[in-house]
Amino acid sequence: MLHIGYHESSSGGYMAMADEALSVGADTFAFFTRNPRGGQAKAVDEADAAAFRRFFAERQFAPLVAHAPYTMNPCSADEGLRGFAARMMREDLARMKQTPGSYYNFHPGSHVKQGADVGIALAADMLASVIPAAVEDGLLPGTVVLIETMAGKGSEIGRSFGEIRAIMDAAEQAAGMSLSDYLGVCLDTCHVWEAGYDIVSDLDGVLASFDKEIGLERLKACHLNDSLNGRGAHKDRHAKIGAGQIGFEALARVVSHPALRTLPFILETPNDHDGYAEEIARLRDAVSE
Repeated sequence: MLHIGYHESSSGGYMAMADEALSVGADTFAFFTRNPRGGQAKAVDEADAAAFRRFFAERQFAPLVAHAPYTMNPCSADEGLRGFAARMMREDLARMKQTPGSYYNFHPGSHVKQGADVGIALAADMLASVIPAAVEDGLLPGTVVLIETMAGKGSEIGRSFGEIRAIMDAAEQAAGMSLSDYLGVCLDTCHVWEAGYDIVSDLDGVLASFDKEIGLERLKACHLNDSLNGRGAHKDRHAKIGAGQIGFEALARVVSHPALRTLPFILETPNDHDGYAEEIARLRDAVSE
């Protein structure tokens, strides 16, 4: 069974997102933990959250994929911004208690002229400070933190599987403990394509590379997006499914692949309600063929 949904607005609360998911034929969804362009988080409506947890159990939804705000930059040159990123992640992991068994996805950040090695070390330092503390506080396990694969725009880190593995290894070394139960990866199809990975002609080869450098057991979720740009463009421009350079057939192979098909797939395509419903139905049909 294909587990698929899209990135929804969280403004109406958990049950509003659940109802929206049902209306488009989804059995998972993504949402921002707070304003994606700011730092404020709305207070949690405890009754709404409890109602959602009952719904989640009854409907047997796939894990949700919460998304950290874009303002989080763990490898900023500014110490204050790095501290802000760590505080947001700590607060967000506490809020994730409302949706146990879900994933918390974040962008590893931009090093902004410091160099990729410095950026990797700084992002790892944040994870090494936040995750062990969250474990000690009882917030983890229950949520798995996911590093998102990036397109390599500007000075982004995480543009290769090797960089993501370097972040994970450095975080474990700094934490002095294994983080394998708490730290995984979210693969974005647009991002890896624009980073140079040929998921159109060599999906098996790309997944073999991921398995060798990171381990497929660490791959927990997938952002399913087409790309306006060709492979290796490093621009991060999403397109509707089948309307970009990756194409419908290649993305149908992604959701059908034996190594991936049990993952939650999240659409982040430039769409409206009816467009998401159409994409979900079309992909479900492709999987069932």
